Amino acid sequence: MKALILSLSLLLASHAAAQVTPADYYRARHQRENYAGKVVNGDVRVTPERRDGANGFQYSVFNGDSTVWYHVDAATGSKERIGNPYASQRRQNWGRGGGGDGHHWMEVRDEKDGRSVNPTDRRQTIFHRDGNLYLSTDGDDEHAVALTQDGVDTCYYSSWGRFSSNGRYYATVLIKPAPKHYVTYTLSSPRDQVQPRYSQQEYAKPGDSLNYRIPVIVDVQERRTIRPNSTALFASQYQVSAPRWDEGDQTLTFEFNERGHKTYRVLEMNLKGEVRCLIEEHNDKYVAYSRNLRHDLNSRFILWKSDRDGYAHLYLYDRKKDRLTQLTQGQFWVRDVQQSEIDDEGRGYIIFSANGRDCRNMGHPASSLDGSITEEDPYNLHYYRIQLQPGRKIASAPIALTPEPANHRITFNADNTTFIDTYSTVLQPPVTVLRSALDGHLISTLETSDISRLQATGWRAPEVFVAPGRDGKTDMWGIIQRPSNFDPSKRYPVIEYIYSGPGDQYVPKTFSTWHSNLADLAELGFIVVQLDAMTTSFRSLDFEQVCYKNLADAGFPDRIEWLKAAAKMHPEMDISRMGIYGCSAGGQNALGAMLFHGDFYKAAYAACGCHDNRMDKIWWNEQWMGYPVDSSYVNCSNVVNAHRLQGALMLLVGEMDDNVDPSSTMQVVNALIRANKDFELIVLPGAHHTMGDAYGQHKRYDFFVRHLLGQQPPAWDQVER
Repeated sequence: MKALILSLSLLLASHAAAQVTPADYYRARHQRENYAGKVVNGDVRVTPERRDGANGFQYSVFNGDSTVWYHVDAATGSKERIGNPYASQRRQNWGRGGGGDGHHWMEVRDEKDGRSVNPTDRRQTIFHRDGNLYLSTDGDDEHAVALTQDGVDTCYYSSWGRFSSNGRYYATVLIKPAPKHYVTYTLSSPRDQVQPRYSQQEYAKPGDSLNYRIPVIVDVQERRTIRPNSTALFASQYQVSAPRWDEGDQTLTFEFNERGHKTYRVLEMNLKGEVRCLIEEHNDKYVAYSRNLRHDLNSRFILWKSDRDGYAHLYLYDRKKDRLTQLTQGQFWVRDVQQSEIDDEGRGYIIFSANGRDCRNMGHPASSLDGSITEEDPYNLHYYRIQLQPGRKIASAPIALTPEPANHRITFNADNTTFIDTYSTVLQPPVTVLRSALDGHLISTLETSDISRLQATGWRAPEVFVAPGRDGKTDMWGIIQRPSNFDPSKRYPVIEYIYSGPGDQYVPKTFSTWHSNLADLAELGFIVVQLDAMTTSFRSLDFEQVCYKNLADAGFPDRIEWLKAAAKMHPEMDISRMGIYGCSAGGQNALGAMLFHGDFYKAAYAACGCHDNRMDKIWWNEQWMGYPVDSSYVNCSNVVNAHRLQGALMLLVGEMDDNVDPSSTMQVVNALIRANKDFELIVLPGAHHTMGDAYGQHKRYDFFVRHLLGQQPPAWDQVER
């Protein structure tokens, strides 16, 4: 009997967490500051030399005492310490662009404000007036000559076009404008007045009408318009891109994105108005147009990226032969093209980035803690080179330029013959090397990180964990973050940070001293996890397309299997106390966890969620949910399914959110009230799209401490900010 009582006491003790204190809150907010400056020779920032005749590199790195700068000889790899080349500037400028043009990213411009200069006579410019195009000479717009006369408000000429190189023609589009759609905002607490301020933001949503665009050629010399003989190849439009002249000025090329995104075409139009299809993509679910890649290499060849075979690969289109040839193939995902050259005969090279090549599926749980992960992370980014030559087999097998099993980031020198490569994983600190861009051979090792100072602070790296998802075989890759004062004899509630929007992958793959979406909450006494499940990208098209008309899935069947496998391997993970949080699509996912999987997830913090895909921006939602708007939108709606809520919920929204309509959250609130559900709501006056900033962070801490640790959080006035 005494033994039984003792066993029960020990069991209860293992579940009972120490009382969360103000010091824990302070550590959660500020622990990252203790890690600052503790990685030596790790944060390498590279820029190629751009001076005339220069072909090397410059980079900066923290050497343990201060930031120092080096010059690197691109041929030999020798380096020489130099002074700060940016000392005379107020701050370093590493080539990043400035701000935008003052227009909101959801605004569809009317394209009436452009002026194009004739390349053969720079006195002449084309501009827009009253729906038509006019030719002005020497800036005398008052006496400008009308090039078109049939433009009206309901079908007008864009002045964002381009002259042909010989100055004879002007390529542009006719625009049939659709009614604009707006979101209305109330700024409740302006700083400069007592009364609220009201505003509207252009914001098209799924199902809204869109502009119709017709490519045309204006003959500047004869003042006539050449229209397409037929619009059949670009009839049902989501978007038609601005036409661009091909070499020789005899044809122009434009792209057609079908409404519903099942068909995408690269089209060519000649001076007779004849339109032909060069490249066509079709998928019964969707063509993910936002990751299309097209490089017009010269007048003959177009480099194209497609996932038509289930993986993203490179293709070469030959205009002369009207042939599309696949250049890369296999179970890996081409991400981008860094360099490409090809002559008119087809000789050249391409350097591209890709992930997943030579990575095999394990099909069983595995952890970095015990060394059981035998395969490379399939999301690691590598770089490859292929050689091109005329003939039946026009592309060589890819040459691996970055062989180490890690995530790579490279910078080329001016003539693209060498590159500096910094590689790391979440477990392995960065190494920086100089390599040949011809075959990847190592020229020199420039920097090797030293993390001994970091380790002396008690810093704890996340665990990489892999386990099969819903099908029992496909590996799901994620990370597990434990608190810095982790005690393996205790049981910890688990919180998942989620963003499961298709179009990308989200789990960190590079070394960092502080993974901000995981480490801070862990310091309060939680184990925090993140994983990429089905519906996310860069594994295979089948892996991603689980999302089609089904964004509510969010990979939860995979996530739950992964979490169960992790808890089985690690008994300190108490998934009976399972929380989840996220923002934007992650906010939608977090609430969806409570509505569709409330038997597993017990508490959710959902910030600025797109809780009904009919309420969110048109371009993101129609791509994955389809067009026209149908019952799948209803089935996935957190608003429609709000009555299913189980467990604890905290909603947060910024009243000026211009990314996701704030009404999306308020409609959930209304549905929850009507269903008589208990929940918490935070509205941040003046805030835009946000996880909650400092105030929301504190509320998120309190929320999970109450509902997963079962404790009363520290009083706010006792917590040092």
